[in-house]
Amino acid sequence: MSALVFFSLAFLLTSYFTLSSGASDPNSIYKSFLQCLPARSPRPDPSISGIVYSPITNSSSYMTVLQAYIKNRRFNTTATPKPAIIITPTHESHVQAAVQCAKNLGVQIKIRSGGHDYEGISYVSSNKLFIVLDMFNFRTVDVNIATETAVVGAGAQLGELYYRIWEKSHVHGFPAGVCPTVGVGGHLSGGGYGTMLRKYGLSVDHVIDARIVDATGRILNRKTMGEDLFWAIRGGGGASFGVILSFTVKLVPVPAVNTVFRIMKTVPENATELVYKWQSVIPIMDNNLFIRVLLQPVTVSRRKTVRATFIAHFLGDSGALLTEMNKIFPELGVKKEDCIEVSWIQSVLYWANFDYNTPPATILLNRHSDSVNFLKRKSDYVQTPIPKSGLTSIFNKLIDLGKIGLVFNSYGGRMNEVPADATPFPHRAGNLFKIQYSVNWNDEDPKLEKDYVNQSRVMYNFMTNYVSKNPRGAFLNYRDLDIGVMAGTGKNAYNSGKVYGEKYFMGNFDRLVNVKTAFDPENFFRNEQSIPVLPGKSSGKSRKMTTLD
Repeated sequence: MSALVFFSLAFLLTSYFTLSSGASDPNSIYKSFLQCLPARSPRPDPSISGIVYSPITNSSSYMTVLQAYIKNRRFNTTATPKPAIIITPTHESHVQAAVQCAKNLGVQIKIRSGGHDYEGISYVSSNKLFIVLDMFNFRTVDVNIATETAVVGAGAQLGELYYRIWEKSHVHGFPAGVCPTVGVGGHLSGGGYGTMLRKYGLSVDHVIDARIVDATGRILNRKTMGEDLFWAIRGGGGASFGVILSFTVKLVPVPAVNTVFRIMKTVPENATELVYKWQSVIPIMDNNLFIRVLLQPVTVSRRKTVRATFIAHFLGDSGALLTEMNKIFPELGVKKEDCIEVSWIQSVLYWANFDYNTPPATILLNRHSDSVNFLKRKSDYVQTPIPKSGLTSIFNKLIDLGKIGLVFNSYGGRMNEVPADATPFPHRAGNLFKIQYSVNWNDEDPKLEKDYVNQSRVMYNFMTNYVSKNPRGAFLNYRDLDIGVMAGTGKNAYNSGKVYGEKYFMGNFDRLVNVKTAFDPENFFRNEQSIPVLPGKSSGKSRKMTTLD
């Protein structure tokens, strides 16, 4: 019997599984899903009950699973809204059944892929009733050096992807984030970038196929979903369109010898002039070179100041790097002893602030290798150099606020060559660098949280004159609910979605809305910042497509 026919029969068998007005408590939802999931699964699976967790029935396991991949302690408090149940699929058919049951039972589904989520929208909801589909079991990484490709599960983390590549080849890599515990599903579907940004562009520029479960429970790949949907999930956020099962990515060549350095300078040590010069260096530096600048308020000899940390990754040896730096940025004063020659996998460890001599498996296969703090993030794009007077004002503001820091990420290179509409990610040519506003803290004190979150907002407002405008751009993977949330339904949902949507996607927003309307007209895959559907266009039916066997 085909999966499609089985689903049709299953629908007849389970259409009565609906939640009554009195059955919205977690225990009723738990029981409803235990009834629905086996009936919806395309094959008998007696173990399916073992992947469903309830805060009432198996509360200890439920809390362990819920907390395992919370990377922001702001969303791990007693006041944080909790899902009615958590489903942890181990097979693709479990995902199909979960989607169909959630849709049939009228329950919002949140999709978590086991990595970072700055605003917790993969496991927290503004809806009173929701469930979490946790994809952490989908973490297989299959690397094929002969074809220079890898198939990576949505629940894998970047560290696992990097290590599995390194296992097979020391001269291949993948251009993605610097933190090993970032989840592949969210990172790749939102854009994804790392220290090879200027050489190879974004992670999504190297995604060549995907498997996704759509709102009707069908499994689709690039061929069967079509190029519109495939375009949308490479930078538009996969959770707006379905459940990403896996991505197929193209690997990139990396040299046997890479070079890294870290140079720190405070304002009395000429930091202002160096950051100003760095801006003019970005457009002319070698595409093999990426330099990030961290700006942090610090106290040195009892005096408050700002420290600028220049961190570099160069795809080449130290001799070539020194030649380049002496030509374009001699003011930074990089010396031979500042440079560390490493393999590509060691550069990953170095950038993640680990000892680069540590055996890679120790760090990269440890899905909980990072500390979990309270945090807030925001983002901006700078398109024209900030004058020295502006930098001085920014540094003074950082000192005045006391905690918030800024991360400047150099653009240019390959980013100038990829059209803004090649993927949903539009922030390509014309951007000098990207800013991340960053504040972390450890103390569970509501007053501190209020102060530090406010610092991020004050600093963001202060930067208005120096950053992109009309619209002011933002980076989807630095999720920030301050810039807007979806509210209401129909026209209200569309209008509120357009506010943040144009910041994240600019001219690509309308196309994303059209794809969303065609493939998920009922707006089943919805979260606080998902892609809205066109008002009045919902037909209640999804577009017909070929289904994979």
